[in-house]
Amino acid sequence: MEVIKQILDFLKDPKHGLDILVSQYHALTYLILFVIIFAETGFVVTPFLPGDSLLFAAGALIAGGGTGLDIYILTIILIAAAFTGNTVNYLLGGYIRPKVFKEKNKILKLDYYLQTKAFFDKHGGKAVIFSRFMPIIRTIAPFVAGVGKMPFLRYSLYNIIGGASWIILFLFSGYFLGNVPFFKAHFSLIGIAIIVISIIPPIVAGIRSRSSKKAVTR
Repeated sequence: MEVIKQILDFLKDPKHGLDILVSQYHALTYLILFVIIFAETGFVVTPFLPGDSLLFAAGALIAGGGTGLDIYILTIILIAAAFTGNTVNYLLGGYIRPKVFKEKNKILKLDYYLQTKAFFDKHGGKAVIFSRFMPIIRTIAPFVAGVGKMPFLRYSLYNIIGGASWIILFLFSGYFLGNVPFFKAHFSLIGIAIIVISIIPPIVAGIRSRSSKKAVTR
């Protein structure tokens, strides 16, 4: 129960959780953060793990000093975590696809696979890059890219661009802004704002898509 409580507290307040991690594990914090980012992007079942807010908090904590962590070393480690996590997710999607998308499958229909493939053929690059900045969707997108059989080398190019952009933007935003008095005083609200702003684009896109479908059926 204590472990579960610690995990929930960490999800609720990543900065406080990071402070505890650094004080207890020191340099091993690099490895722990690698695992968190890897899991958040690498497994379809772990989209609940903190991503944006964790990166912002890590940058702010390092800027405050006393952690013993280096912002540039952490950047390289987390870019590697984001890239490898998405790659595993992509490969998992490619492996599972032929086993579940079949003509007689009433839930995972073959049509769904064909539609997914067509989407990534047309918008794959943008989808992979921009999904990095959308919680939950960034966990699902690489799996869908694998299902859609997006060419691996092409996917890997967009994967590294999106992953590096995501890590650098949020990590250094926290590094340069996290200890500004206003941000420091309202850190919890900033974390919530980051999440809310991140999920607005997919919600708007979903509403537009549904509206366009209704217009076509009329």
